Amino acid sequence: MIEVREEMLQDHEDISTILQKAFGGEDEVKLVSKIRKSAHFVPELSLVALHNRRGPVGYILFSEITISTEKENLTSLALAPVAVVPELQGEGIGSMLIKDGMMRATSLGYRHVVVLGHQDYYPRFGFAPASEQNISGPFDAGDAFMVKELKKDALKDVSGEVIYPNAFGV
Repeated sequence: MIEVREEMLQDHEDISTILQKAFGGEDEVKLVSKIRKSAHFVPELSLVALHNRRGPVGYILFSEITISTEKENLTSLALAPVAVVPELQGEGIGSMLIKDGMMRATSLGYRHVVVLGHQDYYPRFGFAPASEQNISGPFDAGDAFMVKELKKDALKDVSGEVIYPNAFGV
């Protein structure tokens, strides 16, 4: 059984271990630490997956970013990172975290989310290349830079560039 809940302080070490195992390094651990210390951190969208009511085996973070348009700056979300311990990858835990996180984000009033990720994985959750919505990012990632509307037509008539907070280092 998998349960998803908000991270707690005592989860931080487990989350770091999950990120290290899933990504094979410290980059995502540092990213999460920087985001937690920033104004862009949304505690309600920093989630862990618990396996059989034991410790965390998966983690996802949605944090605030900005879509800068000619008219205004829109608050949006970035999904980064999502990770599951290698021995449980392919069991649907990542999917559960993404779906649960997007439901929570929608209930908090967020209207869209961007992700830089695998273009064969994220479309199953409704993500499409950001370029199709006239949204660009600070890097040349092609179709791997994707966006999803959490509210229907939330990006209608929106054209702009995603501005990531300093924590992302872009």
